[in-house]
Amino acid sequence: MDKYIQAKKVNMTQVWTAEGKVVPVTVLHVDAGSEISDLQPGTVIHISGRSRGRGFAGPVKRHGFHGAPASHGHDHPRAVGSIGNRFPQHTRPGMRMAGRMGGKNATVKNSIVITVDVENKLIVVKGGVPGHPESKVKIGVTAEKKTAPEIVKYVTAPTSQTFLTETKAQTEVPESPKAQEGEANAS
Repeated sequence: MDKYIQAKKVNMTQVWTAEGKVVPVTVLHVDAGSEISDLQPGTVIHISGRSRGRGFAGPVKRHGFHGAPASHGHDHPRAVGSIGNRFPQHTRPGMRMAGRMGGKNATVKNSIVITVDVENKLIVVKGGVPGHPESKVKIGVTAEKKTAPEIVKYVTAPTSQTFLTETKAQTEVPESPKAQEGEANAS
């Protein structure tokens, strides 16, 4: 790695390529001290952050176990099953069982920069990034380059402050049309 850039995850969105394919992307807002003018579309980066904590999870969710069949005679379809032999008479370390899931450092390698907005300090990268919105991530820039897809339609990436204001406005419940009619009739 040549250098690291500190950033904040804003949100996920999608873009459309010239072939009509939808590409999921993540918008990252770079801090004031980091320089992103040398990043170009197609630059390969590694993104590190803290993954979302999922709490205490069972083996089916945590490790992707399939569980028992759903037919008659199976009382616990999401149970672990056998956890070892008679010897060595204890559970071996590293056995995949229920436990805390997520909340650990995670790195997504070989992500591709789709576009860079130097004026608003935004980087749009292909795919997902560890962590929840507004969480800090560290971007490691490599010397590799790949061809970035040609973007035809791009959903405008809002800054972090605009994104938070818009999401709060979307969660407010509007009044019903009948309540609005009642107010109009009353006046």
